Amino acid sequence: MKGLILAAGRGTRLRPLTHTRPKPVIRLAGKPIIRYAVDNLLEAGITEIGVVVSPDTIEDIKQALKGCPGVQISFIVQEEALGIAHAVGTARDWLGQSPFVLYLGDNLFQKGVKPFVEAYTPGLGAVIALVRVPDPRQFGVAVLEEGRIRQLLEKPQDPPSDLAVAGVYVFGPVIMDIIADLKPSARGEYEITDAIQALVDQGHTVLGQEIAGWWKDTGRPADLLDANRLLLVEQKSPTPVIEGQVYESQVTGRVVIEKGAVVKNSTILGPVHIAPNAIIEGAYIGPFTSVGPNAVVRQAEVEYSILEDGAVVEDVPLRLHECILGVKARVTRRHGLPKAHKLVLGDLSSLELA
Repeated sequence: MKGLILAAGRGTRLRPLTHTRPKPVIRLAGKPIIRYAVDNLLEAGITEIGVVVSPDTIEDIKQALKGCPGVQISFIVQEEALGIAHAVGTARDWLGQSPFVLYLGDNLFQKGVKPFVEAYTPGLGAVIALVRVPDPRQFGVAVLEEGRIRQLLEKPQDPPSDLAVAGVYVFGPVIMDIIADLKPSARGEYEITDAIQALVDQGHTVLGQEIAGWWKDTGRPADLLDANRLLLVEQKSPTPVIEGQVYESQVTGRVVIEKGAVVKNSTILGPVHIAPNAIIEGAYIGPFTSVGPNAVVRQAEVEYSILEDGAVVEDVPLRLHECILGVKARVTRRHGLPKAHKLVLGDLSSLELA
């Protein structure tokens, strides 16, 4: 069985964070989101992985996946974003006649994807991961009868169930012929839900299986922060794991300080992850915070936040809470007159002032 990760999307709901980089390379708890997908596939015994990328995302995705041990990764370019089913279709030659796991590259699963791989047997049309959600109108929704999917609806206004389609599917090779004959939806895209419904209509067995543990679709900033929180709690050691240098500081709880990071005169209260070559000085880093590589927090307080590569928070009198700072973003204190806020914010930015 092969694995197919989709990573060609533009992540428009996360702009401006995704103006310059694709969503799957954003770091959560020390790793790019897409690395969790690779790890889950590897845990399920899948070592041959294709990654669907766009011309705009390929270099960033390649960098994020550089050096993944134990897997063979191929990159497949989707020239035009025309839906999930279209993305799968671009990988037809690479997939051949192999069954495969389709994994949306911005989704996170606490318990991985092994149960869905194990549920698939040759001859099945598909095994679909399902999750119960309070508002199914934003998802593909499944109608389930005795474990088999009878109907799928894409973002229905009047959902027939609370079972949403999560971001993992296991398909038999028959799905490729269905996708080849698929017509675009009203929004001009080739919908994977339409392809799965066609499997059902043609008499193929499509199983629906609820996920175990938590699942996160990292589509919005609040989702990123919550996913980061959940992953930090999953850090294995309940006591600090310190590979960097720590001087005259208090470090408590599930804290990982990677090699090359420096912590001086600071308080770190886990769960926290501090990436290589980060500098924490005279600072407080509170729970559920990830500090990226080469980031700097000096004379400042940060909690429940994500600081990306090279971000800087320096000499800030108020604690930063529930913040996401992109690559090389800076938050500093203004000295001198006038006593005013100086801001440079990109499109779709968000700012709250106390």
